[in-house]
Amino acid sequence: MDDEKHTQDEWANSRRHRLPTFTEVLSRRTRPPVDLFMFYLFLQREGAEDILDFWLDVQQHENLCRAYFKDVRKSGRTIKEDWPQYWDYARRRGSIYGTVVGLNTDAKRSTASTGAGEMLSEQDRRNLSASTDDHQQPTGRRSTSPRPQRSAAASPEENPPRSTTPFSLTRRTPTLFNLRRASRAPTIIPRSSAITRLDLVASAERIFYRYLSPVGNQIDSQENHEIYLPPALRIHTFPLNSQHEPKTQTELNMMAQIPDMFHAQKEYCFRAMEQDAFPRFLRSKAFGNLTPISALVRLILGLVILWIGLAAGFALIFLDVHPKSKRFFLFLPFTFAVLFLVSHQYELDPILVFFGQSETTPFRTLTIREPYVRNLLLGRAVWVTIVVAIIVTALTLIFWAVPGHRL
Repeated sequence: MDDEKHTQDEWANSRRHRLPTFTEVLSRRTRPPVDLFMFYLFLQREGAEDILDFWLDVQQHENLCRAYFKDVRKSGRTIKEDWPQYWDYARRRGSIYGTVVGLNTDAKRSTASTGAGEMLSEQDRRNLSASTDDHQQPTGRRSTSPRPQRSAAASPEENPPRSTTPFSLTRRTPTLFNLRRASRAPTIIPRSSAITRLDLVASAERIFYRYLSPVGNQIDSQENHEIYLPPALRIHTFPLNSQHEPKTQTELNMMAQIPDMFHAQKEYCFRAMEQDAFPRFLRSKAFGNLTPISALVRLILGLVILWIGLAAGFALIFLDVHPKSKRFFLFLPFTFAVLFLVSHQYELDPILVFFGQSETTPFRTLTIREPYVRNLLLGRAVWVTIVVAIIVTALTLIFWAVPGHRL
């Protein structure tokens, strides 16, 4: 426990002068408002949270596979004895579990699973073999581009130019009022007993029918949340059944692909989120503290209050109200109006920042705990306050200085 706490303190200290990385957010090392929960809410507003759900579910699937391999080794058996088909597959194709299962695989092939293997069609395997080097970078050395390799055989009409990330292709149109709750928690398979190979198949089956199958799961009542993947990474069929133990050699060979089945797709989604959604998330939460709906409400209130303030100001002028010092009270509506309008422009409410708060959902806040983000927001809050003070002072002095003229 002491070592874990010391490691967490080191991570926190290393971020005192920088923004967190996407890996740190996914591994839950960061604090609000740039933690995993806030990133999920950000994706949910854009209608793209299924991509993160998929990544989390595959991560759990891989952890389940690691736990299975560790249990086998703790029992005194080798993976080669317990699961010879997987051992042979991993030795030939490479596996992300090379260290756990005792394979001395070359680093270049350590994550060389195709993610589909023989479950892909012949054309898909050719496409995937052409893009393996682009999509199968080892963990920690990820490619800086999520662009998939396109099939040389596909014509422009059959495969028109598409976005390199799944975010612009979501079937739900993101709107300001997309406030539905998360579709579900990530897939969980309780470990009340020893993990079996059928548990691994069940985990993979749920992921396939939830995220990769266009028709959804016919044996599961859960809603389908198909995500976009480039053609080279799509898996079209799942011929195994978690209710029945594989018997034929073909089924056994297909079962050997289950542990590494979704790793390529997971890496693609990681790069897509890292390069597309994550920078926008940081701009939203590290340089602002309002949600889009809250900012829109401030815009409307600011315009209404500004209209009231201007109407009152012109009334004082054209009624030639005395004493003239009464016009100084115009600073009240001008202050609220300008504060709301500038807050909308910067998507930052300085009052909330001074109280150490950032919005999660409209008009609901949590405490800002990430040190560097807190300092960034404080600096921007001071700037916004100065801008508001200057504009309010200028408006108030202008309406005070104008000579009265009773109509």
